[in-house]
Amino acid sequence: MSFIHNYIDTINKKNRKALSIFLTAGFPDKNNFIELAKSVLDAGADILELGIPFSDPLADGPIIQTSSTIALKNNTTTKDVLKYAEQLANYSEKPIILMGYANPINHYNKNNFFKDASSAGVKGIIVPDVPLEEYDYFFDCDIYNLDVILLVTPTSTNDRIKLIDHKSKGFVYCVSVTGTTGIKDSFGEDTYNNLKRTYSVIEKNKMLIGFGISKSEDIKNFAPYCDGVIVGSKIIKTILDNNKLDNTVRIINEFSEACNF
Repeated sequence: MSFIHNYIDTINKKNRKALSIFLTAGFPDKNNFIELAKSVLDAGADILELGIPFSDPLADGPIIQTSSTIALKNNTTTKDVLKYAEQLANYSEKPIILMGYANPINHYNKNNFFKDASSAGVKGIIVPDVPLEEYDYFFDCDIYNLDVILLVTPTSTNDRIKLIDHKSKGFVYCVSVTGTTGIKDSFGEDTYNNLKRTYSVIEKNKMLIGFGISKSEDIKNFAPYCDGVIVGSKIIKTILDNNKLDNTVRIINEFSEACNF
């Protein structure tokens, strides 16, 4: 059993859904990023997902794309992200997860990346552009006990969800809607029906829902169909619109409170 799975299970047994917050590493300020990330953890995030900046983030919408562009202009490298992860893992026992694309990981050297991520204290990794069919090819080396978290989408069949659940470790990342990351004003009945279906199929792992979550109401509405939620674009947009730490902390406080039942 993985550290991440056990950690989420412990949270759930306290009548709480896990709150994972996504931050693009090195955004908005490379030198002050650690201060931001520590504040996010202290504000109530249960898990911190660090995005490795990339010029072609195919799973991400305009908001996270913008943050990646700014982080790259700040000269944030994969090596910097690993250093951030190490500092944060030393600061908090909450899981640090890396989200990155195959190209930067291969450019860094895949084998070295997994080794360095594990040494930095990272618990899990998400590589959204590695499909299930290429899992065995991409993860063909020692991944040093990192949990590999795979994604299911609304178009995933039950059989495919079962295969992804079998390959994943820690949790399955359930994409709420088709398309890229972003902020949704509302979710239709079809979304809830699909989340209910997916949650009923997954047996091995915990399931966290991401994409589109921007309000405490969303968390409350999704709660019956998941073990936790992932919020990214809303936090990134808050920083883009009003780069004041107090405002970011207040919103995460609200989301964290919404996770309690």
